[in-house]
Parts: sequence; C-alpha cells; structure tokens
Amino acid sequence: MKARIGVLAALGGAALIYGFTSDGLVGQAAHKAIAAESAAGQPLRVDNFMLVDQNLAAHELYRLSDKPAIVLITQMNGCPISRSQAPAYKELQQQFAAKGVEFMMLNSATQDVREAIQKEAKESGYDMPILMDSNQLVGESLGVQRTAEVYVINPKTWQVVYHGPVDDRSDYGGGQKAVEHRFAADALDSLLAGKPVQTASLQSKGCLIDFPAKAKVAQISYAHDVAPILEKNCVSCHQKGSIGPFAMDNYAMVKGFAPMIREVIRTDRMPPYNADPHVNKFADNKNLSPVEIKTLVHWIEQGSPRGDGPDPLAAKQHVAAEWPLGKPDLVLEVPAYTIPATGVVDYQRPYVKNPLTEGKWIKASTIKVEQRQGVHHLLTGYMKDVPVAGQTANESRWGSSVGGYAVGAESEVAPTNVGTFLPAGGAIGMQAHYTPFGKEVVDHSKIGLYFYKAGETPKMVMHNSVVVDNTIVIPAGEARHKEIAYLEFPHDALLYAAFPHAHYRGYASDLWIRYPDGKEKLLLSLPRYDFNWQRDYNFAQPVKVPAGSKLVVHFIYDNSKENPANPDSTKTVVWGDQSWEEMFYTAVRFRWTDETSDKMLPQYDADLNRDRMFGMLDDNLNGKIEKAELKGQMGTMLLKYFDVLDKNHDGSLDHAEMLEAQKMMGPMRRRQAEAAPAPVPAGTGKGGK
Repeated sequence: MKARIGVLAALGGAALIYGFTSDGLVGQAAHKAIAAESAAGQPLRVDNFMLVDQNLAAHELYRLSDKPAIVLITQMNGCPISRSQAPAYKELQQQFAAKGVEFMMLNSATQDVREAIQKEAKESGYDMPILMDSNQLVGESLGVQRTAEVYVINPKTWQVVYHGPVDDRSDYGGGQKAVEHRFAADALDSLLAGKPVQTASLQSKGCLIDFPAKAKVAQISYAHDVAPILEKNCVSCHQKGSIGPFAMDNYAMVKGFAPMIREVIRTDRMPPYNADPHVNKFADNKNLSPVEIKTLVHWIEQGSPRGDGPDPLAAKQHVAAEWPLGKPDLVLEVPAYTIPATGVVDYQRPYVKNPLTEGKWIKASTIKVEQRQGVHHLLTGYMKDVPVAGQTANESRWGSSVGGYAVGAESEVAPTNVGTFLPAGGAIGMQAHYTPFGKEVVDHSKIGLYFYKAGETPKMVMHNSVVVDNTIVIPAGEARHKEIAYLEFPHDALLYAAFPHAHYRGYASDLWIRYPDGKEKLLLSLPRYDFNWQRDYNFAQPVKVPAGSKLVVHFIYDNSKENPANPDSTKTVVWGDQSWEEMFYTAVRFRWTDETSDKMLPQYDADLNRDRMFGMLDDNLNGKIEKAELKGQMGTMLLKYFDVLDKNHDGSLDHAEMLEAQKMMGPMRRRQAEAAPAPVPAGTGKGGK
C-alpha cells in the first residue's frame, strides 16, 4: 500500500506477501463462506487475526498452531460478571496452561482504552493478555454478544469446539449455587484427549457488548466508499511499474484479491506501517483509519458488490514515477554487483568518488534498488579521502550519511530548514548487504540526492546515530527473548525519527526516553516487527532530549518454532551480519539544539559516541557494569580483565573504567574493521564471491 514494498513484494508472489493459508479462499467461494459464517452467528472456523494486548504485545492467532488448544474469553471493563469470573478463569488457566493451552481475553468494547484495560486487569486479577479488538472485527466474526463467553478453539482445524460460559453457576454476582458442570474444562479435556466435545454451545450470562456497526452497515458502495480508500492508501504501490504484486486498476482486479485484502487487514500486515496507533503521533502515518478498515472489511464480507457508479480506479491510468520525489539533483551510481544464485555473500564496501566541486546541503535522498529480492540493505557515508591501495571504505572512515535503504524503506526527507552537509570532493562509502535468492542477477542500484538551492542554506544540521547492542545472545527455542540497550545524550538535542532494525527473529521493538530525573516516556512501539517492512518513523512533533537523557530501546526476539521465518529454532543466536543471525540496531535522526549551520559542533558527536559501549552493557540502567550483565564475545573479553579494570574494587565498572576498557579494546576492533573485504571502486562492474 503506501509504503514501499520490500523483498517479499518484489518476488512477485502475492501469496508470499499476503500470507494465503494452505486452504486459502479465493473469489466467490470466500465471499460465500464469510457470509455463511456471519449468518450462523458462530463461525465453524476462525479466520486469522493479529491483535495487540493491553501491554502492547502482539498476538497472531495462526502462529499458535502448535498449541493443543486456544481459549478466548470475552471481557469488558466494568462488567461485574466478568470480574466475578476472574477466579474461575484463573483456575481454568492453572489447570490447562501447563498442558500447553494458550489463554487470552478479548475486549471488543469500543469505549475501553488501553490504559483503562490495564487498570481493570490489575484490579480484577486477569492474569492473561487482553486483546484490544477496537475495530470489533474479531468480535463480529466470532459472533460475540456478551462478556464471559469462552471460546475453545482447536488449532488443528481452527474450529470453535466450545462456545459458552466457563461453568454452570446461576448467580454470577454472588455465586450462590455450587458449580456442578465445568463446561470449558470438560471441552478442553475432550479436545486434549482427541475425543468429541459433548456440549458445543451454551448461552452466556455476561454483560451485553454493543456492536454498533452490525446494525448500521448498509450496502457499501464500491465507487463512492471503497475505491477512494484504495486510491488514497494502496494504489501508490499497487500500480503499473510499482512494487505491488498486482495493480489495483479496476474493480475486477480488486474483487479477485478481496479475500486476501480482508486477511492482510485483519492480521495488520497491510498497510505496512507497524507503529502502534495507541502510542504517539507520526508525520508519515500510513495506517488505515478505523472507519477505512471497517469499510473495506465489511464490503468484502458483503461479497464485494460492484454496485452503481463509475469505476474510479479504471477512470485514469496509474503509473509509478521513476523517482518518487521527482528528478534528483545528483544521481550516484552504486558500483554494479553480481549477486550469485546461491551461497553466502560477505558485506560489500564499495565507494564512488564525490563529483561535487562545491559543498551542498542535502534536503532529501532516495535509494532506488534494482534487485529488491537480493538487496537487504545499502548504507552510505561521506569520506574525506578517497581510499587508496590497501585501504577499505569501512564505516570507521565515514562521516555524515547521504542516505540509506533497508527492506521496505522509503525516501529520507529532512524537516523544513534542516539539512546534512555534503562537502566537495572525497568519496561516498557504502555498505551493501546482498543475499542470493536462486538466480544470478546484476544489481545496478542508484542514489538520488536532492539539495537546497543556492542561497537556501538550512539553519539546522541533521545528525544520525544508532542505539546498538552487539552483545545479544538469544537462547534456542525461546519465544520472547528480551534485550535492552541505550544511548545517553551529553547535550540537548531534538529527535526527529527512529529506524528499528533486526533480522528474521525480530518480533517486537520499542523506543523510550528516560529523562535525567528518572521519568520515562514511550516514544515508539512496534508490537510486531517485520523484517520485510523497515522504515523511518518520523515523529509528528520532534522530541526534546535534554542533556543526560537516555534513548532506551528494547527488542524482543522469537527464536521458537512458532516463528515461521525462523531459520533454525534449535540454535542459540548471537550478533551477526547475515539475516539468519541477529542484530539489535535502532538508527535515530536528530539535531543538536545548540548547533547551527554557521556554528558546527563536531565535538558533540564525539561526546555522544564516547559512552556508546556503556549503553550496550548496562542492562539494568544503574550506571554500572556488573559481571552478570556481560555476555557475548565482548562480555567474555571484559570478564577476562574485569578485576584488573575494576580500579576501585567495588565489583562493577563505572564510566571512567569502561573508557579504559575501550582504549584497550580499540586496537583490536580497528584491526577487525580493516580486515573487511577491500572496496570496489566505481566502474569495475563485479565484486564478491
């Protein structure tokens, strides 16, 4: 949809992008099935969905296919029946969780916000995730009517084998009648034993939940309601010459893909903008609005009717522009590289000579990747000197960035009156990550630069840095492994954007600011990180970062067999360049408050970098590095010399002691950097293995 589609889109296989299930429905058969389920009030089969819980953790139903059973319990804040049932739910959970049964609650109440649900869970003793179904699509498809409805789902067939109350107590308020029949427990016992469930459906006595759209949904117009949403949000990628797997150029094409569109909306895979709408506001927000989401899904569930009126998508031809921001002021040709059909390609570090004869201020940049299947990222950096024989274009020599690309990324556009200075001469170094995908191809990527015009020098200077942790260790089989790192700002700054990056095991990420007084604020939450959709998240209002504040990042990794992209759940994973290894990396774009284009402060960047390693290791944020916090290759090295480095013998390393450790490790790290593959200068054509 609006964002640039990444590697999977480029494969051209729509099923790969949108996630057809093995028995995925297409066309009219899907419409009939959806309509039949809706009419029945209780679906025979539960469609996939992804919802975020009250703690901003994502839950996708079909990733739980290895569970013996899944239990969903409907809930609404303030309902005394739900509250009185909390002990019964906890008892049921304790009885079956050890057997692998997954328990979640479902809140489809439009009036309940995340903070209120958190409070309700704490006060009522709900000890399970509460999925926030704010658009009510999941509740509608399940036929939810009341709270305290228990749904027992068989993940082997995705059928609801039991729907009703947890047990047979008659007075949920006072519990006057002893429980004789534990319906939900009986259903789970039967399901786990491979036996038929005797009681499939009973009426719950919970509080009524209002589903206003059910009564109000009239026949939705394709011409007046649906097509404008698609044209606004989707056609920029789904058009001729663009990166979508099909062009939304007429009604027939949209109808043919309608079941798929419904699925990717319900699982929040489209549009590919993963910032949670409950947290902060973003200048480039590409999420559909709740009204747009419900309009599209309800139209598809009505059978995707054509209706009256002209076809807006067919009325004019949509063709993608060669450069989305218009013709660049300067195009740099990335040295051509032949990506082999198979094997492993080390990071390539080519360069091109800078053709500018006078310095320019960069306003925006676009990296146009030719072979999207094989280019996982392309980073850049200005180098004052052109590499000579025996030297590399390694990142240790780089200055400011002139643009970057990772799977799914878009153009970088600076805010008004902010820019990055590109001096004359020197060279542009590059770090290219190529990955074979089954056939040999040659990549001819290009970098388009857009400059401020003469006399339009921006007042403020854009900077780039990164919150990184190369000490990560992710245990084999662990489904929700959490790592933390931070970057402490020594001077006042203004934060514009963040770009989270991990590999195939990345599951979720967030970004916090921890102020000098210890108060914290959540700036960005990606409940579901997606390797195929990496991008800058640009804040609607820049974030003030007072001196002494820390930008704190968490990454959660899924190294279990539930992760369909996991290369091998039996291996412990550490930091590594290749995508089957892992990374902890969040790039940030900011400016120093005190700096202007006529008063540059390069020492501020040096101050920022000085304690970067400290932020990697200080997992408990107490300002000390303790032995228990050391892990990975770097941790092993520090442990070896820990007692020597601990000058004051307090059992930890402070900032001064860590600076001494960095001096000791510096020469070795520089040697490792210089051992990187030699650069490929422009015009040589090929490189790599």
